[in-house]
Formats: sequence, structure tokens, C-alpha cells
Amino acid sequence: MATPPISAAAAAAAAAAMSDALAHVHVVCAEPSIANHFLAELRDKEVQKDSLRFRRNLQRLGEIIAYRISSHLSYTDKVIHTPLAETTGKLLHDFPILATVLRAGLPFHQGFLNYFDQSPSAFVAAYRIEGTAQVQVQVDYLSAPSLDERVLILVDPMLASGKSLVQTYRAMLRFGTPRQVHIAAVIASPEGLAYVAREIPEANLWVAAIDEKLNEHAYIVPGLGDAGDLSYGSKL
Repeated sequence: MATPPISAAAAAAAAAAMSDALAHVHVVCAEPSIANHFLAELRDKEVQKDSLRFRRNLQRLGEIIAYRISSHLSYTDKVIHTPLAETTGKLLHDFPILATVLRAGLPFHQGFLNYFDQSPSAFVAAYRIEGTAQVQVQVDYLSAPSLDERVLILVDPMLASGKSLVQTYRAMLRFGTPRQVHIAAVIASPEGLAYVAREIPEANLWVAAIDEKLNEHAYIVPGLGDAGDLSYGSKL
């Protein structure tokens, strides 16, 4: 049986729902900055031949997004004694827990760790099961410190359908409930962002760029390819 066409009213409602979901997404490359340069190099298939440069650009974007997130964290005033006088400074109240989806997330994670250098880390091995009618995600490994009342930053370079991030986050809740959640990606699809925003409404979403769409294989278009393979080599 053929699928009936979507009515104009239903399409408008869906578009409005997606617009609402994306209203609270922070898009780092929305305005010109050096982040746009790093992102352009990540996408360029000629530059991608240099895996060291690809990893470094992921790391740089991790640093930039980490800095942007840092303005939404809590700070404590402390008296500081310089060689000449006494002054006050603001110190991060507590360092966030950095959670990373292996393996593609490692260079991106390192950028966050460069700034949040006292942060504990959590690691998740999650992957898509290919060759199925729908995107299925398998979580094979998960290690994390206690998340109770902590700030959690979950990072993954590519936010495609959003299903792996949602499943990863739900699996991590066995370690406790964070008081604040941030999800960071380099490139995201509108569909994936809307899905994550709907399924994890408490999360703040940070991306370098929002791309056009997902294709029929649930890959981001124009995207950049497989971030894990480009970082560490192709896999069987």
C-alpha cells in the first residue's frame, strides 16, 4: 500500500516542531571565525588525506566549543596573591565530566580535555548496525565516574540520526543523574538535532555547523565522511 502524502498542515506542524527544537542549539560557525576555517579543512577531501591534520582540526574545534560551553558553567571567587598585590579571580566550581563515543570522538574529546584539564572522563563504545531497515545502535562498553549532581559534556563529532547519542546518554544514567548536560558535535543534521532535543530536553546542544539533511542511509549531507576512519585509518 502506498504511503499517503503528508498534508500541508502536517508538514507545517512538523517544520514548526523542528524549528522549536533547534531554537536552543548553539551553532559556533554561524558567524565567521577561525572555527569556520578548521571546519572547511575537515570537509576538504584533499586535506583529509593528512590524518594528523584532520585529528588536529577536530581537536581545535573541541577547544573552541569547550571555551563556549565554559561561559555557561559555575565559578567561585578566590583571593589570589600575585608577586605584587592581592586580587580576586574566578575559578571553575567543578570540572565537568567529559564523555566520549569511541573511536571517532577521541580527537574531539582531547580538545575539550585541553581546556578542562582536570576533568574525569567517561568512554562509550557505540556503533551503528549496518544493513538493517532502520538505524540500530549497539553499546558494547561503558565506563564512567559517578555522574550524580555533576556537569556532563557528551561529545561526538557527527550527530546524524541522534540515536546513538540518545542511547549512550540513557545508558550512562546508571552512573547517576547529572545536574547539567551539554552535548557537543562538529556537524549535525537537523533531524538528528530535533530528535536529541526531543529525547533529552534537559541537554544544551552545541555544534559547529548544521548541515542540510540525512540521506537514505542516514548519513549527513554534505557532511565530511567517516570521522573515525579519517582520524585513524579504514577498518574491516
